[in-house]
Formats: sequence, C-alpha cells, structure tokens
Amino acid sequence: MRPPPCSDYRRQQHQCIEANSSQLAMLYAALYTIALGGGGIKSNVSGFGSDQFDNSDPKEEKAMVFFFNRFYFCVSIGSLFAVTVLVYIQDNVGRGWGYGISAVTMVIAVTILLSGTQFYRFKMPRGSPLTVIWRVIFLAWRKRNLPYPSYPSLLNEYHNAKVSHTQRFRCLDKAAILEDYYSASGNKDNPWIVSTVNQVEEVKMVIKLLPIWSTCILFWTVYSQMTTFTIEQATFMNRKVGSFVVPSGSLSVFLFISILLFTSLNERIFVPFARKLTHNVQGVTSLQRVGIGLIFSMVAMVTAALVEKQRREAAVQHKTKISAFWLVPQFFLVGAGEAFAYVGQLEFFIREAPDRMKSMSTGLFLSTLAMGFFVSSLLVSLVDKVTNMRWLRSNLNQGKLDNFYWMLAVLGVLNFLAFLAFAMRHQYKTLQYNSPDVYGENELKKGWNEGIASEMEKKERVEGKEEP
Repeated sequence: MRPPPCSDYRRQQHQCIEANSSQLAMLYAALYTIALGGGGIKSNVSGFGSDQFDNSDPKEEKAMVFFFNRFYFCVSIGSLFAVTVLVYIQDNVGRGWGYGISAVTMVIAVTILLSGTQFYRFKMPRGSPLTVIWRVIFLAWRKRNLPYPSYPSLLNEYHNAKVSHTQRFRCLDKAAILEDYYSASGNKDNPWIVSTVNQVEEVKMVIKLLPIWSTCILFWTVYSQMTTFTIEQATFMNRKVGSFVVPSGSLSVFLFISILLFTSLNERIFVPFARKLTHNVQGVTSLQRVGIGLIFSMVAMVTAALVEKQRREAAVQHKTKISAFWLVPQFFLVGAGEAFAYVGQLEFFIREAPDRMKSMSTGLFLSTLAMGFFVSSLLVSLVDKVTNMRWLRSNLNQGKLDNFYWMLAVLGVLNFLAFLAFAMRHQYKTLQYNSPDVYGENELKKGWNEGIASEMEKKERVEGKEEP
C-alpha cells in the first residue's frame, strides 16, 4: 500500500523508491473520498441544523441567531486542533497516527449523530431543486413569444402559491402560463408543460442570491493569502522565541484564535448590544455581518502591504530580519473578518433560499470559498504575466509582494462598493413575502374579486335566458 521507507542517506543518494501507480491510485482515491464526504457534510449540516428551529416561534427564532455563530465556533475549534495537535502528531509520531485519530473522531461523530435521531425535526425531500430551476428556465424560454396574461392571477396555481408573486425577473413568469391547448387536454399538472407560480418564485429567490454570491468571492481570495504568501513571508522573518523556532505554518494558529475570539464576542457582546440599538431579533442582519467582514479584509490587506514593505526594506537595506509576529495583525484582521463574513454568508444563504433548497444554497455559499482560491491563482498568473514576474518571486526579497497586497486592497474597495449596491437593493425574504402590501397579495385579492364578479355576471345572464 506504500513504498518502502527511505533513509536520509538513500534520499541524498537519490536511491528512494517512488510510489507506483497502484499506490498512488489508492492515495488519491482516499483523498477524493475525504473530499466527497466533506462536501456532503458541509452542504447539509448547517441546513439540517437550521431545520431544528421553528421560525414562527419567537424563542426559537432568537436561538437560531446564535446557532450559526456557535456552529462556526465549533468548526474553528476543529481547525485549531488540526493545525496544532494533529500536525504535531503527524510530523513527530507518524501520519498513520494522525489519520487514525481523525478516523476515530469521525466514528464518534457518526455515533453521536445517530443517537439523536429520535429527537430531530425532519423535512422530507421534495425532489431535486436543480430540476425545478432547469425546468422553469426551459419553459420560460420555450414560451418567450407568448404574451403576458392580463393579470398575474391568471398564472398557473396562482391562488395556491405559498410564495406571493413578485414583479422581479418577470420573464420567468411565462413558465407559469398555461396554454389553451394544454389546458383543454388536461395537462395542467404536467411539470414539463407548465410550472406553478410557487416554483417560478423559488427560482427567482435563487437568482436573487447570485449578486451577493459574486461579491463574497473576493473575501476568500484575501483569506487564501493567509495560507500562501503570508506563510511564505514568515519563512523570511525571525521566528525565534528564545531558543525555539516557531514553524512558519504554525502562525496560522493566530487566525483561528481570532476567529474563536470574535465568534464569542459576537454572541456575548455585539449581538445583544445591537439588539438594544436596532430592536431587531437578529441584532445585526446577515448582510451587515458580511459587510463588516469585507471591511476587515480590506484593512488586513493594507496592513499586510505595510508589513511586507518594512520586512523587505529591513532585509535588503539593513540585512536584518524583523519578527514574524508582525504578521499577527493581518492574521487577526482576516480572522475577525471571517468570523463575521462566514457566519453572515451562511445565515444569508440559508435564510434567503427557498425552504426546499437549503442544502443547494449552502453548497452555493461554499462554492465562494473554492472560487476565492481559484481567483487567487488567476490573479497570481495575471500579475506574473503583466509584471514579467517582478512582483511575485520565490525569493520575496527580490520581489514586490506589497504591491500585490495593495492591488487586493483596491479590488476589495471596488468589490465592497458593488456589495453595498446589491445589499441596499436586496429585500429580505421575510419582508418581501410576508408583507401585506406586496403587489402579489393585492393582485391576488384583485384577481379573486374579479373572479367572483365574473361568475356573478355569468349567473345573471343564464338566469335572464331562462325567463320567459
């Protein structure tokens, strides 16, 4: 299952036996299985957790605000344990022990999960949300040449919709137009012939998430610098504490400490204080949390640029190394931003998504993390090409990493302005769909009254014909 051990002597003589194709295949299969399991857990655990709270109960609605905060607090404890205890065990005892401990903790986790089965609130699945989205878009395109009905109340299943009709993305309403031919042939319930108003509105809700989704990507681009260039900076700095040399990768501990600190402060100080000011159960809305996180990320890049400039000048001009602990402020700021941004994004995507699309919306949120790292790689490639590799060098003393940080800070400002524009236009689902003044409900009443009047007119004409 693995190649034979290789001593330092054999490694120096280039006599080590590399892993063969079968051994590499097993390694990659194991790693991709971990990724598959992680994707399944991450995209469902937060949505399932939020299902345990009843939004109609004021006490549970209040408790749900803290759920997302505590959820990420526990996630961060796991990350802190991984980068400290597990890394030490893997480097000094053996990787087999590191993976073994992880496997045992997962067995314990599954046991705890199953033991609570009888206490959970379950929401039964109602089909794939991707199928609904694709079907609505397909039908709207196929019926694009049909005229809009005189009143929205004439759309399919208008009166039975759980979500009130809205005027945004009106082109999708055509998916709910029932053509006369299909109406006469009794195909009203065929989902590939006509969608319901409820399905159309759910798709609209998902589309409304995309602008905010796009502006969340850059935060994770900034975050990715904490695990790449910031660690690289540490290797060129003084990492001694007495006679002990701190591993450059271990400095990420300050990132997770900052996250744990600010998630605790969020629950104990910020949210209660904000409740008194805003008289809102949430205290701070999800989008406000995201905005605070974006501000922290911008300040972090400015700080990182200033520190890197001082580090390079000390190394090049004075031949000295400044302390690696000058990197703590940027770790601290990004960690604080993540405590706000992660919780805010998670809460936003779960709360604002349709009830049966929570897992998909969580996956949409998690995709911002992946996209952030991809954008980081893209920016590095573009910067290398435009600057002829003058900014980013393997030897940071010969490059200008601070310019790259300044560029991220400027992009952060532009991204934040775009976020503000989208956030100010966004109408929360609880306000949009529960308000008694929305257009859809007024139109519903109007259509209902017109339907009654029409029936009365028909009845009067029939009675008039029956008279001698």
